[in-house]
Amino acid sequence: MHDTVDPDIILSHDFESVYQPIFCPTQQKLVGYEALVRVKRNGTPISPVSLFELAASQDQVFELDSHLLQRHLEHFGGKSLPVWLFLNITPQTCTQPTASLERLASHCRRCGIPPERIVLELVEAASDNTDALLDFIHRAREQGFQIAIDDFGMGDSNFERLWRINPLIVKLDRSLLVNAEHHIRARMLLESLVRMIRESGSLVLLEGIENEALARIALATEADLLQGFLFGRPGPVSKKAAEQAEARLAQRVSQSSEWSLQDSRDQENYLRLLRFEIMETCHLVARGVPFRAACEQLLQMDGVKRCFVLDQNGIQQGNLARTHPDIKQVRFNPLYESAGACWAHREYFQKARQRPQHIHCSRPYVGLPDARRTVTLSTVLHFQEQTQVLCVDIHPDEVFGGQLAFPDTL
Repeated sequence: MHDTVDPDIILSHDFESVYQPIFCPTQQKLVGYEALVRVKRNGTPISPVSLFELAASQDQVFELDSHLLQRHLEHFGGKSLPVWLFLNITPQTCTQPTASLERLASHCRRCGIPPERIVLELVEAASDNTDALLDFIHRAREQGFQIAIDDFGMGDSNFERLWRINPLIVKLDRSLLVNAEHHIRARMLLESLVRMIRESGSLVLLEGIENEALARIALATEADLLQGFLFGRPGPVSKKAAEQAEARLAQRVSQSSEWSLQDSRDQENYLRLLRFEIMETCHLVARGVPFRAACEQLLQMDGVKRCFVLDQNGIQQGNLARTHPDIKQVRFNPLYESAGACWAHREYFQKARQRPQHIHCSRPYVGLPDARRTVTLSTVLHFQEQTQVLCVDIHPDEVFGGQLAFPDTL
């Protein structure tokens, strides 16, 4: 770390260090703070982004970054608390000589915060020189610092580089969470990403949680750490503020548990009714009711799109009975009319034949008639002394916001 700085950048601005709490929802406690800066020039607030752009234009990014790191350490009010302190560090600082890390570690100790409690936040995609970044991380760990990757999932984020860095914590870019609030596929991708990173050996931090909907999504992903205005805004650190923030977290976690419990009840009722309607359809078909009429009640259930029957060889008998038989397809699809198609290779046909007393649920796949994510339920039915298989196609993304996990059998 440099002991002197260019007054053109530093002395012409007023800086305030603020600290945003970071929580562990599993333990329902505050486990860290991210140090942030508030900047004014001649009494007018300016964004940190603008400040660093100005510093870059004068080749003073390293000096500015060093000054802010020292300031955050000196003004941190949680030195007696058992928490991490997250410090953002620029790519330019990462390429400086080893002495910069040694001086930072020494300054941490002088401020009463051992380096083991410091988490250095690096933007993985911001460095073009992967070898230099990895070297910096190796030297940082030798000094005792922990490593977090910030804004993962945006720009040129790279999984191969992430595995090589092997950070303690991966902070996902908040756009992933915001998109998950409005798009089912984005939510599925977020959940998969959280699961993949956790399985690789890193903790996952979701930031930008600003409302109840985002909190519910974040908690459902089972992310390890959470951060956002809903739980705590950036400000000074105190024991009282920490206790208040933990109380807000506990309230949200409790609400989420209640929502999850109600969701489970609603989903169980849906699956119970779905099973009843499938069995009722089988009974109607067996009594000779025309297929479309037999499927009428079943096709009215949420998410149910199509019903069809396969013979004992997996050959489709007639066309689909579908929810909207007269609707014009928005896009041409030669696969829509499927009478005579052979589905003997499909999982849902094979399982129905193997265990005829059950209703089987396939894994999600892309259905050929409409190229949409589909789950097919299947069961054996008997009609005119013939063994057939009734199949029901459901669009899972239209049921419970795509969050219903279909069991193997109903």
